[in-house]
This record gives sequence, C-alpha cells and structure tokens, in this order.
Amino acid sequence: MTLPRLILREIRHRKLNFALSACGAAFAVLAFALSLAALREHDAETERIAAGIEGETKAAMAAHEDDMRKSMKGLGFNIYIYPQDQDLGEVYAEGFASKTMPEDYVTRLAQSKIVTVNHLLPSLTRKVTWEEKQRTIVLMGVRGEVPFLHGKPKQPLLDPVAPGKVVLGAEIGAGLAKGESVALNGREFEIAEIYAPRGSRDDITAWINLGECQEMLALPGEINAILALECNCATVDRLGEIRAELHQILPDTQIIETESTALARAEARNAAKILGQERLAKARADRAALKGERENLAAALLPAAALASMAWIGLLAFGNVRDRLPEIGILRALGVKSRGILGAFLARAVVAGLLGGWLAAGIAFALPRLGIAAPDAASAVRGNEWLTILAAAPILAAMAAWLPAQSAAGRDPAGILRAD
Repeated sequence: MTLPRLILREIRHRKLNFALSACGAAFAVLAFALSLAALREHDAETERIAAGIEGETKAAMAAHEDDMRKSMKGLGFNIYIYPQDQDLGEVYAEGFASKTMPEDYVTRLAQSKIVTVNHLLPSLTRKVTWEEKQRTIVLMGVRGEVPFLHGKPKQPLLDPVAPGKVVLGAEIGAGLAKGESVALNGREFEIAEIYAPRGSRDDITAWINLGECQEMLALPGEINAILALECNCATVDRLGEIRAELHQILPDTQIIETESTALARAEARNAAKILGQERLAKARADRAALKGERENLAAALLPAAALASMAWIGLLAFGNVRDRLPEIGILRALGVKSRGILGAFLARAVVAGLLGGWLAAGIAFALPRLGIAAPDAASAVRGNEWLTILAAAPILAAMAAWLPAQSAAGRDPAGILRAD
C-alpha cells in the first residue's frame, strides 16, 4: 500500500477526528489573521483621525487668519519706521514725523528677503489748514501697499487712494457725501469714502494719493513714515529681531512698535495653532497607547492560541493513535516500516493544517461581506503575509502530531497484537 493511499484511507476512516484537527489549525490561523488585520485597521483609523484633526486645525487657522486680516484693516499697522534724526517725542505729541526720508526706502525693503514684517505702506503726513473750510486737518498721502518681490501676495490692510480721490474722516466729512466734489487747498477731489466716527485723529484726517500729497506739500519723492505689520511670531525679543533685520537694510532709520488688539489676535492665533498641535499630539499618543495595549494583548493571546491549537491537534492525534493500535500492529506485521507509519500520521497532520489554513482564510474573507463585525483581513493582511501564515499552519500541525506519530511508529507489532 502506497503512502498517499494510506493517508487517504486514514482520513476517510476517521473523518470527524480529521475535521476537528483541521478546525484546530483554522482557529490558530484565523486568530493570527484577524489580530493582524485589527492592528492594521487601528493604524489606518489613527491616520484618519489625525488627518481630520489636521484638516480642522488648518481650516480654523485659515478662518482665524482671515478674521484677523479683516479686523486689522480697521485697527491699522503696528510697526512704524521713521527717519533716524526724528524726535520721537514730537511723533507722540503730534502723531506724525516732521523729518522725511526717500520714498525709495520702501522699495529697498520690498526687494529684500525680510521675514519679520509684511504689508509695507509708505506715507507722508502733515498737519495743514484746509483753506476752503478754514480748519486744521491732518493730510495723509498714501499709495498702495508695496508687495515683497520674494513673497506670496497678501490682501492689503488699507485700500489705496486713487489720484483725484479723497477719503475723509467723520468730523471733516460731516455735511458732505460720497461721490461729491470738494476743493482742498486749490485742488478738486472726488470723495471716495467718508469713514464712520473712530474717536481718534482719523476723524480729522484726509487721505489722498501719495504723489498728489507730495506735490501739494512740495516734498517730491519724500515720505515721513513706512507702516508695516509684524509677522505672526511668538519670540522672546520680537521687536529686537525686527529692528536687527530692518537696520541691516535701512541703517539710518528707527523702528517703533505700538501695542494693539491686532497683536492680541496674533497671539490668539498662535495659541490656537499650538492648541491644535497639542490636540493632534494627544490624539496620536492616545491611539499609540491603545495600539500598545492591543499589541500586548495580541502578543499574549496569539501564542496562547497557537499552543491551544497544537495541544488540540496533539490530543486528537494521540486519540487517533490509541484507536488505531490494532491496525498499526497489522500494518507493521504486513511489513510496513516504522517510518511509513510515522510519515502517514505526520502527512495526515500536514493535510489537516493546510485544509485548516485555507478554511480560516475563507472565513476571514467572508466575515465582513456577511455583515459580521470583524476586521477585514482581505484588505488589511498582505498577500505575502497570507502565504507565510498558510505555510506555518501545516508546520505547526506536524509539530503537534510529532509525539503521537513517534509513539505509533515506535510500537512493537507483536506487543500490540498480543495485547489485542
């Protein structure tokens, strides 16, 4: 009798025992595949949660930045660059500088690669008498913000004033209307806007185009201040860093910073960003801790499942050997060698392991598609990993059946038949 035929007859004769052995192997394979799939799905879920938090944080930061930009448009700038010989006491008393500097200074800044400030706005400001109205006003010449040549374009904080237009503060604009023509010291201007009351010097300020202001004041190509907005930085010596960087480009200037709610908003934006980063870090840490717990549990359960499966297969093999002792004795008496008996029992275990492995794979693939809550091993476990698992199943089954097979192969046929 050939070995394959002996194995086949053995399986057919002990169908239940063989089926239970295959189920033992399937249990170990299924436990390993589902555990691996569960850990992979946990990792994927962690990345989805992290991506969601990052997306929420970015959206919140974008909304906060837009809100800050809109608010700053009314709050004004907070970095002022004045000529070096300007008396700051006069600036604080009058609200503007009497000294001037070349308008070209702002072009130098725009062509540099400074990172501590943005939104450059040159201006020329003087207190003058509005001859037609016989009242003192603040005349301010402005132009469009000068963009940095190396940076990303930004929304302006202050709209430019076109030539021939004037923007009036609430106090000096009282009784006038938008679109109306008004004479200002011999020049005709169309009123582009009249601001609502602000409770500050702005209420008596008239904004006109910088070039026209320079002509009216006989200061061609001159400005007395460059306004800027500091970057959203959170450093210990913020103003010191700004001065150090600007003085490298414009050494004959002086820089001051004014506190405003714009800074509070910038700090709030930094705090919100840090909070989002902390939330993301905490989510990742929590998920990592949970994954660690699952890995520890899998590290304990998977060997236990493998040992239980091997013990199950071994016990079934011992029972099969005990029940088959008379047949083993007859086969030995007919000349079947001990290695043939050993090979038959081990081969039977290998076939049970193979069948159990494929059975487990089928169950793992079918569970999610049947609507049963279980990890999707079909997509989470890779092909080469399936091959490793399926190859390990018959090896473990053969190891479990080794001692019973050795016991059967080493029996003396005379002793077996005599006892029978």
